[in-house]
Amino acid sequence: MVGKHWQLQEAKNKFSNLVKMAQHKGPQFVTKHGKEEVVIISIEDYRKLIKPKGSLVQFLQSSPLANEELDLKRNKDVPRKIML
Repeated sequence: MVGKHWQLQEAKNKFSNLVKMAQHKGPQFVTKHGKEEVVIISIEDYRKLIKPKGSLVQFLQSSPLANEELDLKRNKDVPRKIML
């Protein structure tokens, strides 16, 4: 997915075209002083990026630490007194 590069001034002047290109042609790169600064993507592409790959339970179960024993004992000591 190769996008087009836009100079910042061109991106500002042709913003609606930039948005259309991002929707139909993929990511659009905006440069400032010849350096890539930001990428404009469609909302569809953005949602794909942020969508979780699975549930939290699946994530925890696939952890390399899933089979480790945890010490879940609670400390029963009396808390220290604090002078207010």
